[in-house]
Amino acid sequence: MSSETNSLPGELRLLAVHAHPDDEASKGAATMASYAAQGARVMVATCTGGERGDVLNPAAADVPAAKRDLAGLRRTEMAASQAALGIEHRWLGFMDSGLPEGDPLPELPAGCFALRPLETAAAPLVKLVREFRPHVIISYDENGGYPHPDHIMAHKVAVEAFHAAGDAAKYPGTGAPWEPLKLYYDRGFNPERFRALHDALTKAGLESPYAERLAAWLEADSEGHQPPAPLHPTTTQIDCGEYFPVRDEALKAHRTQVDPEGFFFAVSTDLQRQVWPWEDYSLIESRVPSQVPETDLFAGIR
Repeated sequence: MSSETNSLPGELRLLAVHAHPDDEASKGAATMASYAAQGARVMVATCTGGERGDVLNPAAADVPAAKRDLAGLRRTEMAASQAALGIEHRWLGFMDSGLPEGDPLPELPAGCFALRPLETAAAPLVKLVREFRPHVIISYDENGGYPHPDHIMAHKVAVEAFHAAGDAAKYPGTGAPWEPLKLYYDRGFNPERFRALHDALTKAGLESPYAERLAAWLEADSEGHQPPAPLHPTTTQIDCGEYFPVRDEALKAHRTQVDPEGFFFAVSTDLQRQVWPWEDYSLIESRVPSQVPETDLFAGIR
């Protein structure tokens, strides 16, 4: 293991691993902006270019660049999101796998991120971890947050890098070992948050955009079973409501992917701050003493 593991410099470093450009804006953006504003170094690693995505904002459907070069346009959008959040960014350079649809599901395209051998897919991230030397890594749970093949592979490479980057015997040629200290899974779409916002809206006599989603979560199957509980409970809540407008600016930077009249903006920032001013995480592994619940991703490290 690296001799640098227990030699923490003054600055704190956070690395978030995401599958596509725009994921950083919809998952943990206010947290990242908050820590960056406090002086921490915050970096997003984006695994793929999002080149197989669709244009999800009707207002951008006729943008010439979206038809001619969606991958190039998404790089421009990512740069604008990065600037809004005040963070650093790296592309890992893999090909978007796309979201297979149909029955039966089509095969994934040859050479895509989700089909790469784990060591091949994780090597650029291990190299980045050894270069950037994050104390904390954030990614998705085993289901990818939602079961997109690139999200599931992003989870796998993040976990692999967390465990392997500090071992000099693994991934030779990718730099001096560095052992991150804490691994978190993002819980941006946790049911508790949606339920709290839904209840506040209905209490105020307002229409809730979350009713359909909550109903799907609560619907029993044919044998009367409820859907499974989330894989990991919330252990850590970061109070970052002050940065929700920054998060929204980052979301809107991804014009091809985010409709400014859509789901993400259906509830006012003020109400979100009042009801749920946090972003939520599950602490999965810690190499430093840390007692949950936490209010700081760097608890036990500072």
